[in-house]
Amino acid sequence: MGLTQGITELFPVSSLGHSVLLPALLGWHNLVNSQSASESFFLAFIVGLHVGTALGLLIYYRKTWVALFRGLARQLAAVPSAGVSSLWHLNELDTDPNYRLLFVLAVATVPVGIVGLLFEHEFRVLFAKPLAASIFLSINGVILLVGERLRRNSGRHVQHKKLASLSTKGAFAIGCSQIFALFAGISRSGISMVAALMDGLDHEDSANFAFLLATPVILLAGVLKLPDLMGPLGDGVRYQTLVGSLCAMVTAFISVKFLTKWFTTRTLTPFGFYSLVAGILCVIRFA
Repeated sequence: MGLTQGITELFPVSSLGHSVLLPALLGWHNLVNSQSASESFFLAFIVGLHVGTALGLLIYYRKTWVALFRGLARQLAAVPSAGVSSLWHLNELDTDPNYRLLFVLAVATVPVGIVGLLFEHEFRVLFAKPLAASIFLSINGVILLVGERLRRNSGRHVQHKKLASLSTKGAFAIGCSQIFALFAGISRSGISMVAALMDGLDHEDSANFAFLLATPVILLAGVLKLPDLMGPLGDGVRYQTLVGSLCAMVTAFISVKFLTKWFTTRTLTPFGFYSLVAGILCVIRFA
């Protein structure tokens, strides 16, 4: 489960969907039954895996995050002369580019952060079922394939934006798109990349923004729910969670290293076909 989590969280094929489908396909009925319970040891276990994934992302992008917060420090140092308004008036000519990227990442975190805190648990209880996850995985494939088709038809692959010029409006839209990843089967990274592509970014910048955005979203959500693992729900699964989290961290690091190179020259299309075919086969299996 840890290996699967670290791969499928970053590959645009939905880690949440695979965490539902894999136990069902392997006949791990105790895990399948526990996923739709309001509280269960398996949910606490999954939280630990997400923290491991976020740590893998944090390690890979460590230099980027250091640069982003140095940009914040420089921007704060300029406040006495430029005024407090300089913190949110992002004029490209006089705003530190690292601070600007940090700011739009923060903007993109807001919508999915709020909705996730309010409704993530309810969405998981309602939709973390094999048939529902199969249907949403199929829909994920359609989203990726249609997104690629629309991008090609729009011609934006010829004149694309740079990540440094992403607007706050565009970042907010990408953040809103991640809300759909609360449905098991819809990929967080996949739908974020599609939204970024529609805003004019290329595949490489879309992937990097999606992975940077996933880091605080996954880490904060996991940290907030870690008390569940420390409480009664974690009894009997803490060592398994530690092992699974370490596996998720390592595979997340390897996955993001692979995918950042993949998206310099390739597209979401193979992942779209995988999601569509795998989703349809699972629908047949669990219908």
